[in-house]
Amino acid sequence: MIDYQQMLNDKIKQVKPSGIRRFFDIANEMDDVISLSIGEPDFSTPWHVREEGIESLRKGKTWYTPNRGFAELRQEIVQYFDRRFQVKYDENTDVVVTVGGSEAIDLCVRTLINPGDEVLIPQPSFVCYEPMVQMAEGVPVIIETKEENQFRLMPEELLAHITPKTKLLILPFPNNPTGGVMRREHLEAIARVLKDTQIMVLSDEIYSELTYGKQPHVSFASIDGMKERTIVVNGFSKSYAMTGWRLGYALGPAEILGEMTKLHQYAIMSAPTTAQYAAIEALRNGDEDIQKMREQYDMRRRLVVDGFRKIGLTCFEPEGAFYVFPCIRSTGLSSEEFCERLIRTERVAVVPGNAFGACGEGFIRVSYSYSVKHITEGLTRIKRFIDRLK
Repeated sequence: MIDYQQMLNDKIKQVKPSGIRRFFDIANEMDDVISLSIGEPDFSTPWHVREEGIESLRKGKTWYTPNRGFAELRQEIVQYFDRRFQVKYDENTDVVVTVGGSEAIDLCVRTLINPGDEVLIPQPSFVCYEPMVQMAEGVPVIIETKEENQFRLMPEELLAHITPKTKLLILPFPNNPTGGVMRREHLEAIARVLKDTQIMVLSDEIYSELTYGKQPHVSFASIDGMKERTIVVNGFSKSYAMTGWRLGYALGPAEILGEMTKLHQYAIMSAPTTAQYAAIEALRNGDEDIQKMREQYDMRRRLVVDGFRKIGLTCFEPEGAFYVFPCIRSTGLSSEEFCERLIRTERVAVVPGNAFGACGEGFIRVSYSYSVKHITEGLTRIKRFIDRLK
């Protein structure tokens, strides 16, 4: 008999499965479930974008692409970034097209981190950062963000966590799961802490097009002196409702992007061809689609925040992404207990806050990337559940 535990990589064995998927899987095994657990747009990819992908298949354009992605797509990406965020990149050296934003994050971490290097990770935040650092043999250093600070990274807390071993800061804003954002003045304060260091920044801006209010998203690379130390990760999943197309990208200094491309070349080779043709169309003609979806999300955002407050739960008002992060401490239940009992009794799936870091305990993540009817029914069931707890 083969002892498979002896065969496995020790780092992989230590990584915990995603807390998001657990409740998603439970929901899939039950009938009449209202799922508010997954961060996936309920919109279909816009027709003109789908048609471009379909047309590429009709014409038999099913070959490999260059490792970095089609030159035409890279050109559209850098033009988009200049137009939207006023940051200029070289399409030939400063960009690589990846299989979703997640691959871009992985490439960045593995390219920069040596064993023992420390990576600063504000939490609560998306589930992939800490495991990716661990698998690269880096040391995750968690910085807790707090509700009273609108879940922003505070400069004094960043400074307190920097050591001689700090190599990388991850900036996950707009934030999943909290919906917190960093406006220009907040990013400038972070930049002042970093300016005399050698610390690199991975700025995950996948929700950049989903910010609400009068102030648009500000890319960290646009802050004075920060472009040279920043790898920006973005993609098409959230802004253009293209989750299943699996397409993202990274932008940054040529020397680092060249090494990231080398990893991508050997591990993946190239991103999906059909998706790249569709993405070119999305960047060229998709601004109106983004605006329509953003307006819908904004309306749902207000509906959900108001709904939780009427139920009697404290709920921070998110300014980005498509999640709310209500506090459930008043129920006396842990995050896991709350979510487990809610799905078993009322068939509503949400995600425990501690799936996004230990400091998320006492909260739940609720996605409003669903229809108003779906959200309203979910809130009705959650209210019934809360009322029974009183």
